[in-house]
Amino acid sequence: MTEFINSQFVKDMCDITRQSYDNGWDERNGGNMSIRITADELKDYNDVKEVRRTFDLGFDASAVAGQYFLVTATGRYFRNVFQRTKKDLGLVRISDDGKKGEIVWGYEDGALPTSEFPTHLMNHIARLKLDPNQRVVMHCHVTNLIAMSFTQPLDEKYFSKTIWKMQAESMPVLPEGLGIIPYETPGTTIIGKHTAAKITNGFRVVMWPHHGMFAVGDTPDECFGLIETVEKAATIFTAIQAQGGNRLDEITDKQLVEIAKYFHVTPRKGFLD
Repeated sequence: MTEFINSQFVKDMCDITRQSYDNGWDERNGGNMSIRITADELKDYNDVKEVRRTFDLGFDASAVAGQYFLVTATGRYFRNVFQRTKKDLGLVRISDDGKKGEIVWGYEDGALPTSEFPTHLMNHIARLKLDPNQRVVMHCHVTNLIAMSFTQPLDEKYFSKTIWKMQAESMPVLPEGLGIIPYETPGTTIIGKHTAAKITNGFRVVMWPHHGMFAVGDTPDECFGLIETVEKAATIFTAIQAQGGNRLDEITDKQLVEIAKYFHVTPRKGFLD
């Protein structure tokens, strides 16, 4: 039998939280991440069999009852996860009635999952209806996209086209574009429900204005890569603005269509002229 701390799930969480912090996306206790794990994938780990504590979820998560989620802890720092792993991460099973979280590993000093955990679960559930391979949710505070939310129209078509036009790689990575919700108080079920509505509409990345980015994916690398791609485009946009904002040339709508055809992806309907 093997200890869960040696699993690929924990390794991926440690690697990505450390990289996200190093990128400047998760200051102090900002940001959170979860990975969905099936019971079958845990059968060989001898230290995840016992329920150590329970807590109320605050909503009905019966759609993922019996499934497990490796989740960053509330109030903890991404930069510490790799060295305080059993304190700053926890493995949570969703109870059979979908009302409680059952802690079976981690949070060894009494911690609980991120306050955004209900939002994570709502969006795992929403994405699973479209993609049965959905595994990862990540929220972080990407600098340049947040800055754009203060200076640019909070319009999904405008933002998506801007992100696509900043680099040729944006279209094949994120053909469905960028979802946007209004500014809302973090940690509430309201922000979770509004984000899940965008995920249900096919977006994998949602901007929380003046706050950060929320992304879903099939693997940790895919989810992290979506965030990297959008933030890189936002960084290029910021550099253009710093250079005076005048675009003497740019990727055209016609060229975006050509990129989409070449990479066999379909841009969101109505976003290209």
